[in-house]
Amino acid sequence: MHTEWLKRTYPFARFGKGSSIHYSCDVGRHMAPYIDVQERVFIASDVWLNVIYDSTEPGPRISLGNGCKIGRRSTISSRNLIVLEDDVLLAPSVLIMDHNHEYSNHDTPIHGQGTTAGGRITIGRNCWLGYGAVIFCSKGELVLGHNSVVGANAVVTTTFPPCSIVAGNPAVLIKKYDFESGKWVRTSNSPKVST
Repeated sequence: MHTEWLKRTYPFARFGKGSSIHYSCDVGRHMAPYIDVQERVFIASDVWLNVIYDSTEPGPRISLGNGCKIGRRSTISSRNLIVLEDDVLLAPSVLIMDHNHEYSNHDTPIHGQGTTAGGRITIGRNCWLGYGAVIFCSKGELVLGHNSVVGANAVVTTTFPPCSIVAGNPAVLIKKYDFESGKWVRTSNSPKVST
């Protein structure tokens, strides 16, 4: 019922068939025109979709591709553009943010300084972001290539190629998919395990 009410009364950029937003989610009506929800998107409880809309550029700032699943208590906060391509899966408590609070003036409260210019984020299709993962772009463009996995509590601040497994703070590449062998192989960044 709540999803149908949102669909009919909020001016989303798009709200695709079969999509569902839990009633406890924080999605402001004034932000809806900047949010593109494609088909079969599932947004679990207590998710916050936030848009900083101080720019005059038209178009969506958050785009959730077909089949995306957003885990409970996750936050997606965009000033510029955050794109989740098709079938991206977020565990609970994931943070994706393309800007930061400005804090350069030490005499002014941080909440009164606005936000940084930030960058843009693209999460490729079929990616899986583990519990508590953070994807943060302070400038430029951050791309997580398709079919990649981000470990629990990892902090991703740079681009990674398709078919990567990344973990740590800051996140590093620990495995990549080898198409010749058809297996995931460890990289030199993989943690050493004593036997």
